[in-house]
Amino acid sequence: MNSIKDTYFNLKEFLSISLFKLSGTEITLWTVIYFVLLLFLLFYITAKLKKWIVYKVLEKSKIELGVRIAFGTIVRYFILAFGFIIILQTVGINLNSVTVLAGALGVGIGFGLQNITNNFVSGIIILLERPIKVGDRVEVGKVFGDVVNISMRSTTIVTNDNIAIIVPNSEFISSQVVNWSFTDRNVRMNVPVGVSYNEDPEKVKKILLEVAANEPAVLKFPEPDVIFDSFGDSSLNFDLRVWSQQLSNKPRILKSQLYFEIFRRFKEEGIEIPFPQRDLHIKNTDFKIQTS
Repeated sequence: MNSIKDTYFNLKEFLSISLFKLSGTEITLWTVIYFVLLLFLLFYITAKLKKWIVYKVLEKSKIELGVRIAFGTIVRYFILAFGFIIILQTVGINLNSVTVLAGALGVGIGFGLQNITNNFVSGIIILLERPIKVGDRVEVGKVFGDVVNISMRSTTIVTNDNIAIIVPNSEFISSQVVNWSFTDRNVRMNVPVGVSYNEDPEKVKKILLEVAANEPAVLKFPEPDVIFDSFGDSSLNFDLRVWSQQLSNKPRILKSQLYFEIFRRFKEEGIEIPFPQRDLHIKNTDFKIQTS
């Protein structure tokens, strides 16, 4: 029994060791452990609360998933800020000293952490203005894919190859961003086609429209159409313009399916797809080679 008491008092004495003082407040080992424990609980509980708001409270509403996640994230940030202040007061840290520390930290941020601060502020702007949201199909720089997560510092994009790319939030504020699904998932795609000068443009147009009508991934409305684009060097150039929602995130797959069917129909109908041609005219001239 005495050994247990001795162990308890030794542990208590060990945890009461003073590490440093912060504006008159004595910071012990127990203060640090208590602070870290409360901070862990704060992050854990707010993460669960965010999921509850997004997937339980707002699940039956007509609000889009991306908007729900943005709302849940903003709520979590506010709770984290207030919770952090309450934790500081709970462990006995004077907030006046925290103000001084925040001022010193601000100087450090201005010099060494400006990129992190820039990304954090950009993340807040993204969540408030919602130029992009979870589920959007976006293109920023050379990255093209679906937004799966927006955090305080970065945004996660998954490409068609199932590769997750972490993009700093500042890229979405300072760079040009193409949001393929800002209004809806319907996207129009152009499929260029060239045929020989010997072919009838009306017949080509009819075949292209039939191909588009028979493709399940092409929307019936808006209707597909064909544009006579130009007289090329060796071909008549057309653009088959189609709308798709199902394969808007895989435009190359849709083009491939259309090209396979166009090639098959052209072969059936005897439509010639020309090779690039150049006419070379040689002019005969009489000249003498002088020798010395």
